[in-house]
Amino acid sequence: MTEAGTAASSAATTLPEPVRQRVLTLAAQALGQLPATDIPAPLRRFASFAPAKRAKLSASVLGPILETDEHFRRLTAFQVRREHAELGDAIAEGIAVPMADPIEVAALAYLLRPDEWEARVAAAAQLPVETPRADDEAIGRLSDQLDQARTETRQVRERLREQVNELKAENVTLRRKLNEARQRITGLQTDLEKRTTEAETADERVEAARTEVDRELRRLRARITELEAVEHAARRTAGQERELASTRTRLLLDTVLEAASGLRRELALPPGGELRPADTVAGREPEAAPVGRVAPEDDPALFDELLALPQVHLIIDGYNVTKTAWPTSPLHSQRQRLVTALGALVAQRRIEVTVVFDGAELSGPVQLNPPRGVRVRFSPAGVIADEVIRQLVRAEPPGRPIVVISTDREVAESVGKLGARSLSATSLITRIARA
Repeated sequence: MTEAGTAASSAATTLPEPVRQRVLTLAAQALGQLPATDIPAPLRRFASFAPAKRAKLSASVLGPILETDEHFRRLTAFQVRREHAELGDAIAEGIAVPMADPIEVAALAYLLRPDEWEARVAAAAQLPVETPRADDEAIGRLSDQLDQARTETRQVRERLREQVNELKAENVTLRRKLNEARQRITGLQTDLEKRTTEAETADERVEAARTEVDRELRRLRARITELEAVEHAARRTAGQERELASTRTRLLLDTVLEAASGLRRELALPPGGELRPADTVAGREPEAAPVGRVAPEDDPALFDELLALPQVHLIIDGYNVTKTAWPTSPLHSQRQRLVTALGALVAQRRIEVTVVFDGAELSGPVQLNPPRGVRVRFSPAGVIADEVIRQLVRAEPPGRPIVVISTDREVAESVGKLGARSLSATSLITRIARA
């Protein structure tokens, strides 16, 4: 044992009882603040007790450990000094504190071990010893009982809380089962009512079905009788009707053939039918003559002659015409004026008219009300109106009169190769103005 430990031990054996009790109380309070790793093993079970109970129960173990374990005594002194900062600092620095309780001063001096701490302890030994009063002992016992009652109350409260939680969970489960049972009962009641209604109306449905079957049988018997009479009459007149039908069919076929021949001659259509021997001889065939007579494209008389052809289809390059006729008007006004004028032309001539506008000029949805008989198309994205016009010409059967209105020379040449006749925008504008 070191000299300091020997001195501490000898001093501890001479500590007055009040000083020793105060030392144990301060050390017990500090014990609850120390980490478990810094508490000696014999004292660890007391660390979780209440302060009063801890000081009472650990006194027999705490005193000897403070006398022998210098490291634990220093840790305890450090914690006690933090709890009693002003008085602890004064005692550690050797400053006299006349107004302080000598017992408190001696206990702190014993734990902190400043210079001349033995003298402070010895001074406390000269004080008269006061016997503890019975009231203090009763208060201690009551404090212990109060701590024990609080602990028991806390434990009971925790058990009751657990039971309440279990009861709540059980209540939720029971409520859920009750709702499920109610839903099943409601479903069974509904199903029972439905089946009862079906059973009550089953006889009525069977009777109604029997009545309907009887009525249908009577109707079928009457129909059979009627058909037998018709069959008898048909057999009697079958020969006459076959002869009359053959005559009508032959007359209709002759009429259709003569009409087709006349139409082929009028439209200069190539002859059809089976392959002839002369068709097998190679050679260059002449190009088909354009629709209508040869005349300037802006000839008003030629325009009227073309419109008079049977089943003529008039295809118009919309903006090519409107920008020539009304170049200063907004595009929406140009479109409406053109289709309105074409509506009047359709009403006069009963022709098929298609107007194609370039879709690239559009910035949004188009509000346009074309009159009856005027078809309006906008070219789709990435396709110009000229290509849509060529597609319309290709879609028509060979031999049908097609007139394309466009001043664009490339359009006129391409549709001419496809068998259509092209006129300039001026011819249509003149015709509209004249109307």
